[in-house]
Amino acid sequence: MAEGIPEVALSGQKMPVVGFGTASEPMPPDQKVSIFLDAIEAGYRHFDTAMAYGTEQILGRAVEEAIRRGLIKSRDELFITSKLWCTYAHHDLVLPAIKKTLSNLGLEYLDLYLIHWPIRLEHKEISFYFDKADILPLEMGPTWEAMEECQRLGLTKSIGVSNFTCKKLTQLLSLARIPPAVNQVELNIGWQQKKLTDFCKEKGIIVCAWSPLGAYGAGWGSNTVMENSVVDQIAQARGRQKHRLL
Repeated sequence: MAEGIPEVALSGQKMPVVGFGTASEPMPPDQKVSIFLDAIEAGYRHFDTAMAYGTEQILGRAVEEAIRRGLIKSRDELFITSKLWCTYAHHDLVLPAIKKTLSNLGLEYLDLYLIHWPIRLEHKEISFYFDKADILPLEMGPTWEAMEECQRLGLTKSIGVSNFTCKKLTQLLSLARIPPAVNQVELNIGWQQKKLTDFCKEKGIIVCAWSPLGAYGAGWGSNTVMENSVVDQIAQARGRQKHRLL
């Protein structure tokens, strides 16, 4: 991994604590490839994608190009996370979903595979926009059993969840043979989720933050974090400048 980036132990491997999210506003694929390559050259080694983001193939292109250019020696230098979208949150659909993700990325394995949300949706077009009528109960036990099979087959080194509450985690832990290694949730200085983070720490689950900067300038979310006076003071003390995110 790149020098200077701290890591945490995760299911027999190490996860860089600073990651590069790949969800973004629409832009040309070649532009995204260029951004991902710039990130690798700058030292990022942890990349977070998802089937629902539509960036798996683009990230895969960037990884291939990074190896060709000699920015990294092999895919093994990267920690790559992807996520099971809700339309595939069913025992019989998990393995096909991860195999599709790996095909999109052009990779043999993931480092971390997450259940994106603790719900199931009617099997329609993948989209963040759906009707309430499309929501189905998530069969937690069978779905997680299939996630565990993904790890046993070596398709992913670790498995976890995203956007799970204490209640949902408690339910999952009562059923799991392999406990979730990670819970990825919205987390920043304005939304600290202390109850959830304390619960995860007690259970040995690593909390991973999405939108830790509050989605500043991303066309959604809030600018509250980056406009916070304390963040300004820290940036000035360390000689750093704030930049609008893509």
